[in-house]
Amino acid sequence: MEFNYYMPAKIYFGRGKLNSLAKMKLPGKRALVVISSGNSMKKNGYLERVTGLIGENGSDSVVFDGIKPNPTLRSITKGAKIARENGCDYVIGLGGGSSIDAAKSIALMANNPGNYWDYIHGGSGKGKPVPNDPLPLIAITTTAGTGTEADPWTVVTKERTNEKIGFGYEKTFPTISIVDPEIMVTVPPKLTAYQGFDAFFHASEGFIANIATEMSDMYALKSIELIGRSLPKAVKDGNDIDARSDVALANTLAGFVESTSSCVSQHSLEHALSAFHPELPHGAGLIMLSEEFFLYFMDDCAEKYIKMAQALGKKNADKPEDFIRELIFLQESCGVRDLRMSDFGIDGANLKKYVDNAYETMGGLFDYDPRPLTTEAALEILERSFK
Repeated sequence: MEFNYYMPAKIYFGRGKLNSLAKMKLPGKRALVVISSGNSMKKNGYLERVTGLIGENGSDSVVFDGIKPNPTLRSITKGAKIARENGCDYVIGLGGGSSIDAAKSIALMANNPGNYWDYIHGGSGKGKPVPNDPLPLIAITTTAGTGTEADPWTVVTKERTNEKIGFGYEKTFPTISIVDPEIMVTVPPKLTAYQGFDAFFHASEGFIANIATEMSDMYALKSIELIGRSLPKAVKDGNDIDARSDVALANTLAGFVESTSSCVSQHSLEHALSAFHPELPHGAGLIMLSEEFFLYFMDDCAEKYIKMAQALGKKNADKPEDFIRELIFLQESCGVRDLRMSDFGIDGANLKKYVDNAYETMGGLFDYDPRPLTTEAALEILERSFK
C-alpha cells in the first residue's frame, strides 16, 4: 500500500468545456497550436474555434499542422523552430494523441538546446538531463484513446533508425487539459474503435503491471468498465453523446493509470511494429497482439483477469479465461476482430526484427511485466498473432 501520485494538470471535463478557453487564465500570450497534417481539425471547425476562443481571451496564435499519425523527430524539430521564431510562450496540442504527444515534445524543445534525441532514454538516445522547463501546454483532445491529456508521456519516432520511444517526466504534464465529448462525435467508427482499445490496454496493462497499486487499480477497473459498456455503442453511433462521454472518461482515467502504474511490454512490441510501419494505427496493432499477449500471462494474473472480466460485464466470472473471452467479444462488438498484420505490410517472415527493436528501444516496459518475457516468448506471441 505505497504509491507516489503527482497530477499537476488542471482538467476541464464535460460537454461544452471547450468554451472555457475564452475565460480561463491562459499560460501565455502567444500559442503555437499543434495539429495533424490531415484536414479534420480545419474541416470540423475545431481549429477556428480554438484560435477564436483564445483570441477572445487576449492571446495570439500560430498554427503548425505538420504532425503525422506517428509523430516524428523531424516534425518535433520543425515545430520547435517555428515556436521559437514566432515568440510563442505556450503550446496547444489540438487533436488526438499524436498531436498532443507532439505538442509535449515541441514544448520541450522550444525551450531547450540540441536535438530531441539528446534527452531520450533507450535506443540511440543520449539520456541527457533536460536543462530548462518546457513551455506550458494546453492539451485539447478530440479523441478518446491515449490518455495523454492526463499523463506526462509522449511517443516519437526517429525515422532514420526506426526507433519509436516514449519519454516524459513531471514537467511534461499538460498545464491544462480539456476533455469535451462534444468534439469527439466526428471521429469515424474504425478510429473510434482503435482509439478506445488503446485506452483499454493502457488500463488493462497498468492493472497487471508489477508496479500496480490500489490507486492505479481503482482507475483501471473503472476505465475498463466504461469501455466495455460504451465503446461498442460509440462505434455504432458516433453521435451517442452518452457513450462518447463514457469513453472519454475511460480515456482520462486510463491516463491516470499511466501516471500511477505503467504499460507493459505489449506496448513495446506494438511500438516496434508501427516504428517500421507508420501507417499502422497504434490501437490496431495492440488489438492484433492482445489475445496472445494476455494468454501468455493468464496463469500469473488469474485473480486480476477475473476482476477485468467482471468489469467488462461478466459479473459471474470466476476463471481467468473469462477475461480472454470478454476481450474477444469486445473486439467482435466493435468490428475489429479480423485485423490482419499482413494488411499493414508487416513482414511475417522476419518477425524477430520487431522483437529486437522492442527490446532495444522500449526495453524498460518489459521490466513491468507480471513475469519476465523472454525474446523467444515475445517472438512466439508475434508468430501466433500474425495472419
